[in-house]
Amino acid sequence: MRYGDEAHLNILELQQLISQLKTVPEVEKLKKINDFFNQKINYAEDIDLWSQSDYWATPLEAIGREAGDCEDYSIAKYVFLKTLNVPNDKLRLTYVRAEINFDGIRTVRAHMVLSYYPSPQSEPMVLDSLVPEILPASSRKDLTPIFSFNDKGLWIGSSSKPKADAGTHLSKWRDVLTRMQADGIE
Repeated sequence: MRYGDEAHLNILELQQLISQLKTVPEVEKLKKINDFFNQKINYAEDIDLWSQSDYWATPLEAIGREAGDCEDYSIAKYVFLKTLNVPNDKLRLTYVRAEINFDGIRTVRAHMVLSYYPSPQSEPMVLDSLVPEILPASSRKDLTPIFSFNDKGLWIGSSSKPKADAGTHLSKWRDVLTRMQADGIE
């Protein structure tokens, strides 16, 4: 086993969760997948975990290490919600500027969340590793969207029309998609 017994148990738990969620409403899928990854992945900086300043882990790598940063949480949630037949056009990985409070000091950092759009023109719901509740974007005054993407497009700000193909413009995204295919995840 590539990552050890604990990781193997987490994968088995994820497989069981996926089979339980196949027929439930999308809202329940969102909550359960959000909770699973927020509980199973401990936050770690890429430099400490991967000895790189910016590394996008596959879901298998994040579960295997039981650690990751904001991109890793968001990618894992995206992948497994798609596995549960949540339509791709409802899901976007969203880069935001996040206002974060560290020991009473407010700081602004680049951060990634997963956005879920119940309908094409609706306000997105935010699945985040910092705030466990899934909240409407308007309730997250601490987040300012910069751009979002999925495996079908790239959007700027809060635009509803894609500007480009994400794979063409985001090499880290292209790289993680290739490594996920190697892991057997489509």
